[in-house]
Amino acid sequence: MIPLQTANNPMTSNLVFLLAIMLVMYFFFMRPQMKRQKEQMSFENSIKKGDTVVTSSGIIGKVSKVEGGVTHLQLDQKTFIKVLSSAINKEMSEKYNSAGASAVKEA
Repeated sequence: MIPLQTANNPMTSNLVFLLAIMLVMYFFFMRPQMKRQKEQMSFENSIKKGDTVVTSSGIIGKVSKVEGGVTHLQLDQKTFIKVLSSAINKEMSEKYNSAGASAVKEA
């Protein structure tokens, strides 16, 4: 008879190691990225007139109108631009708004 060597089988240990690496990659890389994407999508859908936002290119403006996937920003009294709603960055907008709120408190 041929003895079964399940504990010392190199194929099994390689497979377990490969699955462990895949799990680590999922929980440390893919899952947080999916969470950020969901948060960004919900932020894009919650943008409304009067919000102060920052685009991914660093343009700061106040939302004057939202039409589907296009947002109209007011940069100055008579200066308006159209940007894609996906170009508005949640993290940068939150940082700008929190920094603005703390600057107003200090003044």
